[in-house]
Amino acid sequence: MRLSRYFLPILKENPKEAEIVSHRLMLRAGMIRQQSQGIYSWLPLGKRVLDKVNGIIREEQNRAGAIELLMPTLQSAELWQESGRYEDYGKEMLRIKDRQDRPMLYGPTNEEMVTDIFRSYVKSYKSLPLNLYHIQLKFRDEIRPRFGTMRSREFLMKDAYSFDLTQDDAIHSYNKMFAAYLRTFSRLGLRAIPMRADTGPIGGNHSHEFIILAETGESEVFSHKSFVNFDIPAEDTDFDDVAGLQAIFDKWTSVYAATSEMHDEAAFNAIPEADRLSARGIEVGHIFYFGTKYSEPMGAKVQGPDGKEHLVHMGSYGIGPTRLVPAIIEASHDENGIIWPDSVAPFDCVVINMKVGDEACDAACERLYAALSKAGKDVLYDDTDDRAGTKFATADLIGVPVQLIAGPRSVANGEIEIKDRKTGARETMTIEAAINKLVG
Repeated sequence: MRLSRYFLPILKENPKEAEIVSHRLMLRAGMIRQQSQGIYSWLPLGKRVLDKVNGIIREEQNRAGAIELLMPTLQSAELWQESGRYEDYGKEMLRIKDRQDRPMLYGPTNEEMVTDIFRSYVKSYKSLPLNLYHIQLKFRDEIRPRFGTMRSREFLMKDAYSFDLTQDDAIHSYNKMFAAYLRTFSRLGLRAIPMRADTGPIGGNHSHEFIILAETGESEVFSHKSFVNFDIPAEDTDFDDVAGLQAIFDKWTSVYAATSEMHDEAAFNAIPEADRLSARGIEVGHIFYFGTKYSEPMGAKVQGPDGKEHLVHMGSYGIGPTRLVPAIIEASHDENGIIWPDSVAPFDCVVINMKVGDEACDAACERLYAALSKAGKDVLYDDTDDRAGTKFATADLIGVPVQLIAGPRSVANGEIEIKDRKTGARETMTIEAAINKLVG
């Protein structure tokens, strides 16, 4: 992508409405634009990052055996009345009527709709286990939306729903998502700590929030420091291995970790002082087993191996991609801008032409741009006539991992300079070596 033809509305000044680093940098880097309170457009740079986040989420959901579908944003109120949640949900739900005066709602979540889909088609235990997921917009009319897309009214959510014949089967489905979430956040460059969450009237120990540590986090968290050294489940994890997944779950829940809502001061104080971690964190995912909470009122049953009908056991598993993007920025930035992990960077590298119009510089940059693009790299080519300082500031702000700098002096020697955005390290090498380094 040539920057001269790209839509990248950089802001030079810090926006006054931005309270936290991620909101400020997302606005300055031209990633988002606020359209109304808590509602944002994702501009091209932000959309590229969001798509890469969604891509990793999809890969790990698919690896764990979940199956993607797409449910609508607008839902019939009848399903929610059937489950008993329509009146209970509160003012966060946006209730509307269509032209036939039928009550509708802009979905804040999809338990009712996915249960209706399930009960319409699945009749036998032989079709289980089943986990259906989608990545779809949601709306919750937050009383105080804040922090940009960290807490907005309209947001993107990956929500998955598992269906099993028995509670034991449902716990195995839960453990699949537990391991998949650990892998997902690690691939996004985040160290997420699973913390036991409130299960409400259902009880039990199968509700966990995944928290990343950040000074601007809304949650106060308490945990054992050993989480830092726990191994992430491998790419070849067998998601059909019941004992293996249970071992992963047991390991990651073997030491203390809790948000302020679930905090046990005595248990925390029992940890040696040197191993205690008290900090603030951002919730980036939540998984929850809720048994027959929805299958019972909505009649979601299957015929079991005994020939009798059984209510299915369900769980739900959420990740907020539009929250993850600012969370990554909160965890990875410096005074000059964003530092993207390679896995979600909007571009793999940026080619910076220090003297547009200079025949040698133009030729060197065109060679780099063509070779790297042909090799499948996402390349941004800064071919604008801005000053060098502006070009460097833009490259640092938007956080592209590698900068390839072509100036008249270095190009005259057949060389360019490579800068690593994260470390700031620079090295000079031939154009051919630079191409091999990035491709190889």
